Amino acid sequence: MAGFQDIIGQEQIKEHLCSALSTGKVSHAYIINGEKSSGKEFIARVFAMALQCEEEGTEPCQECHSCRQALSGNHPDIIWVTHEKPNSISVDDIREQVNGSVAIKPYSSPRKVYLINEAEKMTVQAQNALLKTLEEPPEYVVILLMVSNVNALLPTILSRCVVLNMKPVPDSLVKQYLCTQLQVPDYKAEVCAAFARGNVGKAKALATSEDFENIKTEALSLLKYIQDMELNEIITAVKKITEYKMKINDYLDICAIWYRDALLFKATSDINHLIFKEEIQALRRTAQRSSYEGIENIVNALDTAKKRLDSNVNFELVMELLMLTIQENS
Repeated sequence: MAGFQDIIGQEQIKEHLCSALSTGKVSHAYIINGEKSSGKEFIARVFAMALQCEEEGTEPCQECHSCRQALSGNHPDIIWVTHEKPNSISVDDIREQVNGSVAIKPYSSPRKVYLINEAEKMTVQAQNALLKTLEEPPEYVVILLMVSNVNALLPTILSRCVVLNMKPVPDSLVKQYLCTQLQVPDYKAEVCAAFARGNVGKAKALATSEDFENIKTEALSLLKYIQDMELNEIITAVKKITEYKMKINDYLDICAIWYRDALLFKATSDINHLIFKEEIQALRRTAQRSSYEGIENIVNALDTAKKRLDSNVNFELVMELLMLTIQENS
């Protein structure tokens, strides 16, 4: 399936695009702005398919010849702009794949739809080349730009496009999707939804990632017993954490949610809103042994550690200091 009804959340974007389809007031260019894996590409695919659907409704029928071509990735009038360099979309890419063909009328559909994923990777020269098409587009052309950083685009590009900003999807909807569509167990779905922070694609990736499960297990086993560990045990634990260096933000997020749970339980004694409710005995011990100020110090230390790692401070040094701060405040 690939229709607007399959998009989780993003009601404002769905309403805007469906309204454009029903009234015929389709802009010549749209920017879909949202973080990586948030569903930008899926929304663009659905809209492109609906634009070309022979039924001309607000949902692609998925059965006509045009929809079947779109679903198979072989629609001649839905053009995905590609680029050989992984981190750059060059001026030649835009000239050859967009500017060079916009004057040619659609092959079999009312419109010609160009989709540019990761459009923030366009060089300034590439953006200026695209601008020439955006300034005087043929009436049948629609350009869809998908970006994870809208500020990377030139103001002149932004001024000629309708900008649609993705919103975080409520955790309840993300959890429901994981449980019903992917058959993820309830507890695991809740943890993944909390970590994804409204990003359905990230939640899906976490739910199916063996690495994430391993990281969670390692982090929790350390946090449960860190109060009683000797210095040499902490140093050994940090060496173990080094295995997850490439996923360190996930590791630190797990730690942050653990202490968020501890703080919540300390304040309310209510387990219903805890993410790690299955670890309630260990959380109760953490809450009892830590003061409110201590937990706040730990949360701040986790945030500081992230910033230091982003600034390329020595990994082991940052993690040792963090673990000692956690122990002192636990």
